[in-house]
Amino acid sequence: MNRDRSGRGMAGRAWPFFAGAALIMVAHGLQGTLIALRAAHEGFPTAATGIVMSGYFVGMLAGSTLSPTLLRQVGHVRVFAALASLASVSVLLHALFVEVVFWTAMRVVTGFCYAGMYVVVESWLNQQATNRNRGRLLSVYMVTMFAGAAVGQLLLNVADPASFDLFILVSILVSLALVPLLLAARPGPRPRRSRRLTLTELYRASPLGVVAAVLTGVVHGGLFGMGAIYAREIGLDVGQVAWFMALVMAGALFSQWPLGWLSDRLDRRRVMLGAALVGGVAPAAVAAGLVEPAGGGAFAVMFVLGAAALPLYSLTVSHVNDYLSPRQMVGASGTLVFVSGCGLIAGPIAVALAIDAVGPPGFLLCLVVVHAVLAGFIVYRMGRRVSKPVEEQAGYVPAGTRSSPVVLELAAEEGRELAGSGDSEAVPEPQPQPQPEAGPEPEPGTGARSEIRG
Repeated sequence: MNRDRSGRGMAGRAWPFFAGAALIMVAHGLQGTLIALRAAHEGFPTAATGIVMSGYFVGMLAGSTLSPTLLRQVGHVRVFAALASLASVSVLLHALFVEVVFWTAMRVVTGFCYAGMYVVVESWLNQQATNRNRGRLLSVYMVTMFAGAAVGQLLLNVADPASFDLFILVSILVSLALVPLLLAARPGPRPRRSRRLTLTELYRASPLGVVAAVLTGVVHGGLFGMGAIYAREIGLDVGQVAWFMALVMAGALFSQWPLGWLSDRLDRRRVMLGAALVGGVAPAAVAAGLVEPAGGGAFAVMFVLGAAALPLYSLTVSHVNDYLSPRQMVGASGTLVFVSGCGLIAGPIAVALAIDAVGPPGFLLCLVVVHAVLAGFIVYRMGRRVSKPVEEQAGYVPAGTRSSPVVLELAAEEGRELAGSGDSEAVPEPQPQPQPEAGPEPEPGTGARSEIRG
């Protein structure tokens, strides 16, 4: 009974934030694919389109980094209102001034605004989180994000992308996101100041985590930035493009929890390896001619690709947390966002160059190569470090490459709770392990076993 009351109380307090997040993600899903299709309609070169689409991720990285400072100086409500207004205006400007450099600049602005709005929403959710409801909040939030992005793709069918109408619709959705959030908003928590782990420190703790974050970012950036371009070039109409991209999100919704369940019961790297292999084989089947590129099989491939590729980031974050202390997890969140953000920026450009070089199959080949490199590095690391015992793993929690450091901190807290590690303030920093007299040095762990073989 108490749990039910707690659940109802949580739902009553958090629904405005979920509603606002859902509207933001619907707008984001629609806008990203709309910009790609409109760029193709306007005759932008493929490489130029890749740069335009990368602009969003440049802004997103800047917004994730700078927004906490804005929150401390101005406050959550004002920051969210300002960013939503700016995002609403920037999307309309795309339709008024059709030019590559201008569109790239507007994508940077849009990415900055969306990242800042995510930070605000996730800060408010973090304020609602307790040890009892944190897992449910994260679960509902991730479902909201993926479902909202999928619905946004399907809204492409509402009007012709060559018209002004869909730009107006995106602007309306962003503006509407203000309503539930501002009516229910209360002062948000001040962002925590913590020492950020350097890239070198993070790599020493988890080489696989850093490499996987970069490569996963490349896959996600290429998939979301250029997937609609590929679909259009193989002859799909607008309605088919919408379903083509929506199925990627549907696949992630389907597989997120089964993969997480497995990763908590097996060596997490084995699950990452399986996901990377499936993520590479799926587009390879189309590239090799085993599946008709514009047929029904290709839609199934996109579902499988989303089911394998999108949860890889959650698996990566969980793997990194396995090798960090609770205090380090907070400091690592910003570094992980930066690392994956660099991959996201590179993704659309890499795919665009591949398409320019070999045509539409370049999209598939790029995804195959990146997944293959990731799978190879996982195998290499499995030979270099003994697996962490399952009982010492931090526990799987969902996250996305669009997530801000705030939600990664929330995920780290939940992962530690799932592992039964106790209160974060009570857990001491790991003590240095004695160095062996001979043989290779052990990689830094967190008080758990982290031996290296050979």
